[in-house]
This record gives sequence, structure tokens and C-alpha cells, in this order.
Amino acid sequence: QVQLRESGGGLVRVGGSLSLSCAASGPSISTYAMGWFRQAPGREREFVATISWNGGSRNYADSVKGRFTISRDNAKNTLYLQMNSLKPEDTAVYYCAEDTYRWRVGGHAQSEYGYWGQGTQVTVSS
Repeated sequence: QVQLRESGGGLVRVGGSLSLSCAASGPSISTYAMGWFRQAPGREREFVATISWNGGSRNYADSVKGRFTISRDNAKNTLYLQMNSLKPEDTAVYYCAEDTYRWRVGGHAQSEYGYWGQGTQVTVSS
């Protein structure tokens, strides 16, 4: 089974940028949609962005649209999330996840994803 490991989190000031990576080991992720989710303290985990198996379709939560960019490099078995213009409300643990089934566009529901990473903390200070 695939193992996902996020990296790139840290402390950044308001308006700054961070780039998250999600490295997959084991089976290739190239035929699976991938997603990013986040969980802020005291809140439920929420959808951030998703990308289809071939990168042709990308969808974002309204709260990050225009500021975050999801991408993937299937040759490196890696998923990315570029985060710009960060706000304090972006503070959360960020998780990457792999779709349960192959060849899909990628959805917003957590139940559609079968494998999850351990998460990486992003803290935006004001």
C-alpha cells in the first residue's frame, strides 16, 4: 500500500508563502486523483484542493482559490501545494490523501480518499 509523507510546513508571517510536498512511497500515485485537506485547532478537517490523476483538472476550496496551487509530478510520485498570500486562518495541519479509486477527477469528500499522510503543521502569524 502507498505511504504518504508531507513536508514543507512551518511558521510564516501573514502574506508569506510556503510550498508543501507530499512524497509517496510504494505503488505509483500516477493513476489516482490526489487531494490536500487541513484541520485547524478545534475544527473538523476540511477540503483544500484536489487534482485529477493526470493533472488535467484541479479544484479548490473557495477560501484558498486564487492563493493556493495544487500540482503533481507523477514521475517523482509527488504531490505539491504552493500557498501564497497566507492568512492567519490558513493555520492548520495539512494532510495529503490519495483517492480510493483510479482514473477519477478528485472530489471534496474525505470519504473518497483511502490513504492519508501524517500531516504537516502550517502556522501563519499576524
